[in-house]
Amino acid sequence: MIKKILIANRGEIAHRIMKACREMGIVSVAIYSEADKNALHVRRADESYLIGPSPASESYLHKEKIINLAKEIKADAIHPGYGFLSENPEFIRLVEKSGIIFIGPSSKSVEMMGEKTSARRLMKLNNVPIVPGTTEPITSIEDGKKVAAEIGYPVMLKAAAGGGGKGMRKIDRDEEFEESFNRAKNESLKAFGNDDVYIEKFIEHPKHIEVQILADKFGNYIHLFERECSVQRRHQKVIEEAPSIAVDNETREKITKAAIKAAQACGYYNAGTIEFLMDKNKEFYFLEMNTRLQVEHPVTEMISGIDLVKQQIKIASGEKLAIRQDELRIHGHAVECRIYAEDVDNNFAPSIGKIIHHRLTSGPGIRIDRGIDVQSEVPIFYDPMLSKVIAWGIDREEALARMKRALGEYQISGVITNIPVFNWILKQKAFLDGTFDINFLDNEFLPLVPDIWKEKLSENYEEIAAILGALLKQKEMHINLSKNCIEENNGWRAQLYD
Repeated sequence: MIKKILIANRGEIAHRIMKACREMGIVSVAIYSEADKNALHVRRADESYLIGPSPASESYLHKEKIINLAKEIKADAIHPGYGFLSENPEFIRLVEKSGIIFIGPSSKSVEMMGEKTSARRLMKLNNVPIVPGTTEPITSIEDGKKVAAEIGYPVMLKAAAGGGGKGMRKIDRDEEFEESFNRAKNESLKAFGNDDVYIEKFIEHPKHIEVQILADKFGNYIHLFERECSVQRRHQKVIEEAPSIAVDNETREKITKAAIKAAQACGYYNAGTIEFLMDKNKEFYFLEMNTRLQVEHPVTEMISGIDLVKQQIKIASGEKLAIRQDELRIHGHAVECRIYAEDVDNNFAPSIGKIIHHRLTSGPGIRIDRGIDVQSEVPIFYDPMLSKVIAWGIDREEALARMKRALGEYQISGVITNIPVFNWILKQKAFLDGTFDINFLDNEFLPLVPDIWKEKLSENYEEIAAILGALLKQKEMHINLSKNCIEENNGWRAQLYD
């Protein structure tokens, strides 16, 4: 029986795990860096301990400090959340050897699925469809060119040890291969300490569909349906939905079975997610497995009624799954927007500062998972996600209507947020009718100044027009310049309209 959990994370996910602990009568323990000494997760925990200086490498990523603290305070288990050490097999092995329960999968499963080429080999052996390409790293430019010619351009180079778009390059023709190969290897080495890359066929206009699974230590597996995660910026998810309006019942049956096969292939237990690319013909291909809780898990909880964090804790405690697949149904539709402290007009640069005003939105079908409140600091050292707004409705139309209302009511001051991006997305025809793909946001979105900043054109028209012209040239777009602008921060910004 787990009675005390050390949460090896921060921000909204640490706060989320604490809520599950409180409902289960489990003592929650927060760790924090010097930058997070006044953070919400620290104040909401039953116990909290300084783990180190502000840089993550000296605090939230310091394996030995975390495990030694867990031993010292007699924690029964460690929950890693997502990010940081959640998919680090070395950390999981150290936890396993210490006699402390790791709330997640085994180190062996994480290792098997963490290296992309070995994961592709394993999926191929178990009849899970993979994108055409290599299952071994490409060792030379010549070999890579041969493979690319065989499967046909365009192709994607991907980091074998990576994810999140790092070490990834699209190549349209043979002449681009050498430069892209060298850049992908260098970026992969810097990001992951491993410069191995592999090749996949580039899938035109794909959807990013993922399946949530749960498995216990007794060989029982279930899925909790799929999520639509195609609204991305530079391969980072921005909006997630469950279920996907692009997945019909026949495709759902096939893709969820493939996800269960993938989990069984690596002897997986606990919560995990299998990610797929799906083309316009609804053919899908294994992309990767996330061997942890996902940022977007709330949309699955909203349509299934299952608390995934509680299930993680129960499975780690040695309990059998008490949920049968035939008992699960999709109830309504859920959408999640990730609220980041980002300056959209400054190429999404992190916005650092103190939260001076924070008014939560509420109402029917609205859930907020947050890591901040008034006076919280947004430090430069970590991911700038502040909170997640989740809207549920009886159908997608109602869920989106509730999301629009919720975003309009949600107030955060002290830092700049990416809420204007969501306001833009929620008005786009491609998003509303479900025809968007993973390139939608990168191809269509230009940083926009909110409508409320509009002012009449002044004598500085020529200067403003020149600035706008330069921006439009970068995007290779040709539109009529809007005759609206605003003076802010001693400079001029402009609004482009649909």
